[in-house]
Amino acid sequence: MPSFDIVSEVDWQEVKNAVNQANKEITNRFDFKGSQSKIDESDPNLTLYGDDDFKVGQMLEILQLKLAKRGVDLDCLDKGEVKESPTGKAVQAVQVRQGVDRDLARKIVKLIKRQKLKVQAAIQGEQIRVSGKKRDDLQQTMAHLKEQNLGLPLQYTNFRD
Repeated sequence: MPSFDIVSEVDWQEVKNAVNQANKEITNRFDFKGSQSKIDESDPNLTLYGDDDFKVGQMLEILQLKLAKRGVDLDCLDKGEVKESPTGKAVQAVQVRQGVDRDLARKIVKLIKRQKLKVQAAIQGEQIRVSGKKRDDLQQTMAHLKEQNLGLPLQYTNFRD
């Protein structure tokens, strides 16, 4: 029986490369000279440190530009608010979301069932397995989900015939 998986994955090597490029640009830019601005990366989180919230906003723009150039979808970024520390520095946490959470998975399954195609969707951890008798039904399901704005980039992997 043909099937495919719906996942949301981020290439962490590309994220690390984009963070390194953004840090290089920040150290070389004239408006950041003499500041202690930097971006730290720890597996699911990125932390932006700047002198004020304007510089943090500029750093976020640089990071988003570098991520987009490296092919990382910006919808996977969950930006926190900029917090000012007592020393006057500004910090912003940005989480890189990966995997399909339960609520979004249920929403996707409902969208698939509303199509009234002969396919079945099953939630398996952080991915959704869609199977059906006809390959055309699966391709219609993929096209329908691509049209939806779900707030998280989805990839369709493991297509079996």
